[in-house]
Amino acid sequence: MPETTTPVEPDAAARRARWAVTAYFVVSGFALASWTARIPTIKRDLGLDDSGVTLALFAVALGSVLAMQVCGHLTDRFGSARVMPPAGVLVALSGVTPGLAGGIVTLVAGLLVFGAAHGTIDVAMNSHAVRVEQRYRRPIMSTFHATFSLGGLLGAGSGALAAQLGLSPAVHFLLTGAAMVALSLVARPALLPPEPAPPAEAGARVRGIPAAIVFLGVLGFFCSVGEGSMADWSSVYLHDELGSGPAFAALGYAVFSATMGLFRFLGDGLVRRFGPVPLVRVCGLIAGTGLGVALLLHHPVAALAGFALFGVGLSCIVPQIFSAAGHRDPARSGRDLAQVSTLSYGGLLAGPVFIGLLAQGFGLSVGLAVPAVLALLVAVAANAVRPRTSTSGRA
Repeated sequence: MPETTTPVEPDAAARRARWAVTAYFVVSGFALASWTARIPTIKRDLGLDDSGVTLALFAVALGSVLAMQVCGHLTDRFGSARVMPPAGVLVALSGVTPGLAGGIVTLVAGLLVFGAAHGTIDVAMNSHAVRVEQRYRRPIMSTFHATFSLGGLLGAGSGALAAQLGLSPAVHFLLTGAAMVALSLVARPALLPPEPAPPAEAGARVRGIPAAIVFLGVLGFFCSVGEGSMADWSSVYLHDELGSGPAFAALGYAVFSATMGLFRFLGDGLVRRFGPVPLVRVCGLIAGTGLGVALLLHHPVAALAGFALFGVGLSCIVPQIFSAAGHRDPARSGRDLAQVSTLSYGGLLAGPVFIGLLAQGFGLSVGLAVPAVLALLVAVAANAVRPRTSTSGRA
């Protein structure tokens, strides 16, 4: 439904908190992209083969998933404002370890800590973003996620610049780590005051993972399968399946990332105007049909357009999934967001592998049809993001 009420202006504390949380989203995206941008150099310096790189990537994922199982409870008990600043500092400090590693053992150990810090800040910053969104009384989650993408762009750019200048990963990570520590500490005072701990009986009200949260996590998994498939397979599809040159093939993931980032900045206005359920439904249809038709046309230009539409479609879905999970039960928003984050992260890990297995037997066109179908399923299940409270939907 279109917006029918006049938005309430947020108070000064809420506005300051919004910029503070934005800083942590930027730190999170920047740290992750800085590490991934220097993987080729670290691989060369340590003499790693592909299995060594795979083990390093798995260490980040394992650390994140394990930490998410703990930090949700910590966030609910102590408040996201207390968890997020030290997590931001730890992300920055542990992000230095890959540049200082002397071998695969120290690299994996450092990346386990880095992954754990990244998983912790992921849950805490989304939980605090929900609180700020409640104070704003209008949707702002999509912009937060857009700034994570912006942080990733800046982090990748810092890696490219450092490589161009001949800086070692150690020097690069020390410089960027110091900047991220400073930003985390500067942003800390502007966060909203820590939430009061919920009564013991409120915390014991619900045992296990609520079915609604599992379902939201499954939808996040579906979207992450698509995001991971674009990162790992879009350029391969353009190059190997359609015969494009290396430069054109590299545009596949670039156009996907660009459209996803751009439309995340537009997403808050769209959800205010149309509401989260219609927006998610339309976005799922755009992603599924755009990618599906492009695969059927089997042409490089069509594929590029399909990847761009897929980015448009996925852009606004995940922020609405996280917003719905965080608003569902304020007493356990940290735990709920942790479960949704864990399931979503699983899509990034498992999806590209499954698509690769399908491609071996049936071709990459069939493999990439899976994310298109999953996006259409998200469109069908869009009612799952319907606001449970007035603060999570339209103002």
